[in-house]
Amino acid sequence: MAWIDSLFHRMVEVGASDLHMTSGLRPLFRLSGDMTPIDGAPVIGPEEMRGVLYEITPERNRAEFEESSDTDFAYEVEGLARFRANLFMDRNGPGAVFRQIPSEVLTAAQLGLPKACLDFCMLSKGLVLVTGPTGSGKSTTLAAMIDHINKTRTDHIITIEDPIEFVHRQQRCLINQREVHRHTQSFKRALRAALREDPDIVLVGEMRDLETIEIAIETAETGHLVFGTLHTNTAPSTVDRIIDQFPADRQNQIRTMLASSLKGVIAQTLCKKKPKGRAAALEILVVNTAIAANIREGKTHGIVSSMQMGGKLGMRLLNDSLLELVRSGSVEASEAYLKSVNKDDMLAKLQSIGANFDPSKFGEGAESPAAIGALPNSASQSAARPTSPPAAATPAPAPRAPIPQQPAAPATAAPATPASPQPKGWTDPFEQFKKQRPS
Repeated sequence: MAWIDSLFHRMVEVGASDLHMTSGLRPLFRLSGDMTPIDGAPVIGPEEMRGVLYEITPERNRAEFEESSDTDFAYEVEGLARFRANLFMDRNGPGAVFRQIPSEVLTAAQLGLPKACLDFCMLSKGLVLVTGPTGSGKSTTLAAMIDHINKTRTDHIITIEDPIEFVHRQQRCLINQREVHRHTQSFKRALRAALREDPDIVLVGEMRDLETIEIAIETAETGHLVFGTLHTNTAPSTVDRIIDQFPADRQNQIRTMLASSLKGVIAQTLCKKKPKGRAAALEILVVNTAIAANIREGKTHGIVSSMQMGGKLGMRLLNDSLLELVRSGSVEASEAYLKSVNKDDMLAKLQSIGANFDPSKFGEGAESPAAIGALPNSASQSAARPTSPPAAATPAPAPRAPIPQQPAAPATAAPATPASPQPKGWTDPFEQFKKQRPS
């Protein structure tokens, strides 16, 4: 077993979404949205870090990393989970981030996807986009939608991903999953080839460049259902982003093509859930006649008002979804305000339901970070090491409430303490790794 596998087991055990590895620091988990040091894990120097990462890195990706200083691949611990890996270099040396991908695809019911999202799965042709910032759960939502199609239709699905994340098993559909740089050279090359592979549905893991976007729109226009992702925060801005990718002399043509091919946009944002976990707020755009006209005529500013009147079709704005999470008690009002794009409208909505918080404490950059607490079973070690971060020796903080920003405590280097007792359930194979390293 690779040394890093023990961190992956702990990651799944505590429910962390990401593992961050940085040379010269202890590894950290992203736990319920917060960066949390792993008690008991050693500080890893640059040379040791390279050895730890290369132990699980495929040969092709090692060569790519040595040449370009970053690479992406997928790594699987049998019977545990898959992990999307990105290796990079920074001023400290080699580093990596690993995103946990559950072995089992979460269903639409488990994610609580609304009916409008499932209706997109029943389309015969058109373009459906799932958008949001990095780490907002786009891949999880798309995987659930493909899983729903796999259970309810009898079609041929081709996915083009970098890397393959969720693995779909054959159910009622035939699914071919292709990985960029492993099974094909690029998204655009695989997308062009897909037209000769008799697909009914094509999933494009990321629409990165103008040519990929253009081929995706053309594929949707030729009678296929195309799913894709973009890094945009709202549904109207998604339309603008696509059109702005093209030269000015082609934008009128693209507006016409997009008006006829775009069927829907799901823009999502992850919020910190009470008392822990994450909850997704969804903005849903269903393209009807009015919205298609807005796109065709370049009046994208009118999309918002059309969405406000489209509730019967399942349309909703991000602020409405955030307000629903606050009303249900899933998310704090301050968290909803922070994740909102239109903050004035969000504030008015929160005040209308009696939410009591001071928005002046939550302006841009004014959020007070939550204290970083120890992971489960680490209290004994935290008490034994006075130089550990203070929050690790105190009880976990209550659910986030609006508080004044506190000045940051002075940084204190945590000396290595090999004699410290390790937390329950933690086994540290690092000593064995160092012994195996050539001198």
